[in-house]
Amino acid sequence: MPPRKRTADEAVAGPRRSSRRTSTKSQYFDGSDDEDELAKGAEQVEPPPKRKRGRPPKKQVREKEESEESYQDQDEKQEELDDDVEDSDDSDAPPKVTFIPLPKLITPGGVEYEDTKVHQNSMEFLKLLKANNNRPWLKSHDLEYRTALKDWESFVLSATDTVIGIDETVPELPVKDVLFRIYRDTRFSKDPTPYKPHFSAAWSRTGRKGPYACYYIHCEPGACFVGGGIWHPEWAKLLLLRNSVNQRPKGWNRVLNDADFRKTFLPKLKANAKYEAVKTAFTAENKEGALTKAPSGFRQDHPDIKLLRLKNFTVRRKVPDSLFTSDDAQEQIAEILRPMFQFVSFLNSIVMPDPMHDDQDDDDDDDEEDEDAEREPEETADEDGDEAE
Repeated sequence: MPPRKRTADEAVAGPRRSSRRTSTKSQYFDGSDDEDELAKGAEQVEPPPKRKRGRPPKKQVREKEESEESYQDQDEKQEELDDDVEDSDDSDAPPKVTFIPLPKLITPGGVEYEDTKVHQNSMEFLKLLKANNNRPWLKSHDLEYRTALKDWESFVLSATDTVIGIDETVPELPVKDVLFRIYRDTRFSKDPTPYKPHFSAAWSRTGRKGPYACYYIHCEPGACFVGGGIWHPEWAKLLLLRNSVNQRPKGWNRVLNDADFRKTFLPKLKANAKYEAVKTAFTAENKEGALTKAPSGFRQDHPDIKLLRLKNFTVRRKVPDSLFTSDDAQEQIAEILRPMFQFVSFLNSIVMPDPMHDDQDDDDDDDEEDEDAEREPEETADEDGDEAE
């Protein structure tokens, strides 16, 4: 039998002392009076409550706004009192009046508006528009613009009859179909001015637009002119014009070498100038956008390479400003447009040939007659040579 374990002696253990200090009085011993007073003081002093996060209560915000409004009301009342005092002091002073000068309108000057010519006020308006090319100015001079535009429209209606009297293929179209607007498209332009400082119009079988050659008048103080032709044709029409230069050189020679045409639109040429000089003068008038090399499909040494490089086929005659304001303006315009009729008709026969009038056959017949005339002297010379031998 194993020996029994010896039990330990019961130890008298005292109360376990806590490591924390308390403000309450221990039940195991009597504290002093000073400690009791400190404990009472600690119980009375409470730590401040922690500030809550988030928005303040609506009640506090409302009270704050009401207090601010009350201060503002007091300030406004004080300002009103001050204003009343100032008004009472200045009650005897005269009222302040600000004068805004109105733009001066151009007076007719005793000259009536007529349909057959442009009024001098319209020319003066274009000068002012060029010097003040901006929207606020035109808006403040809208009445003058409307008056000048109406004057130009009546002049264009009279010019329509003048053009039809020269070229019967031009129909009588509404004025809006032949007029150009003064508003510029500045999206792709380096010039930021919003308006054109000129009036203009063009007449063709389809008005100012379309593939046909046109008659054109340009009214701009210091830069007036009368002209016509084809300006920037479509690619297909440009190919037709180039093929015509290549295949029908005699037709171009006949049109550009016309005496009245040269005298009116190529006045710097001498009367006995050769066709090569005529082509040089004509291409100089249309050098804008022209190619520097031969177009595709043509040789660089082509005899009419100057004409093949062109992208515009136009002519113009510079005129003084007084032409549009003179009493015989329509007669002077007719004298300039009349020599252009053959040129415009020739261009139209190329880009839009008329099946009722085949100019191609007429030109071919003329070419054959010219070639026969050139061969006859050569054959005569050969016969004379044979006889001499």
